[in-house]
Amino acid sequence: MKSVIEQLFELQDLSYKDFHKKLIPNIDEDNIIGVRTPVLRKFAKEFAKSELKDEFLNSLPHKYYDENNLHAFVIEAIKDYDECINKIDEFLPYIDNWATCDSLSPKIFKKYKKEVYDKIKIWIKSDKTYTVRFAIVTLLANYLDDDFEEEMLTLVTDIKSEEYYINMAIAWYVSMALVKQYDSTIKLIQSKKLDKFTHNKSIQKAIESYRVDDDKKKYLRTLKIK
Repeated sequence: MKSVIEQLFELQDLSYKDFHKKLIPNIDEDNIIGVRTPVLRKFAKEFAKSELKDEFLNSLPHKYYDENNLHAFVIEAIKDYDECINKIDEFLPYIDNWATCDSLSPKIFKKYKKEVYDKIKIWIKSDKTYTVRFAIVTLLANYLDDDFEEEMLTLVTDIKSEEYYINMAIAWYVSMALVKQYDSTIKLIQSKKLDKFTHNKSIQKAIESYRVDDDKKKYLRTLKIK
């Protein structure tokens, strides 16, 4: 895998590294190469066709943050559903930051809604922070429109965690549910089921959305926990 790392360093942008390292403070900056996402995605598109692909996907754990992002983008290119899921299951325990987690969004998921939802119900019960976050973000990306069911809202809001990046994902999900499924979600907010931080953060994020009208924003402000 030395050749892959060498290629990534050839794509390094030190100004981007200096900017990006502030967004992922839990990652040692020495483990960040600094490849801009569009550049890395372009590289991944070609790399996914190479003979090194399988060896790379089997070389977990990786050292560099950029390697993990490359791994996520290569998985996204897999067109066979079962293979894609297997590679995700292998990779999830090694994800160690929100950015890599949120970058992994295979397009094939949209063709297998039921099967992916069954996996989400397993991932969301994991003891791994970013496996849980991945489950939440996948629900947010794929199941808040025609495929939405109220049980999904319950699935997310039943999570009890002290992990910041899990609670932020819950708040992000609930805020988007307020945008897209207001009638179902407002009942949850009214019940004040969530902890204070997640409850108020959900409201804050919804209020910041231009897709929530002024009357709803005004009402949501009255529901904040003081």
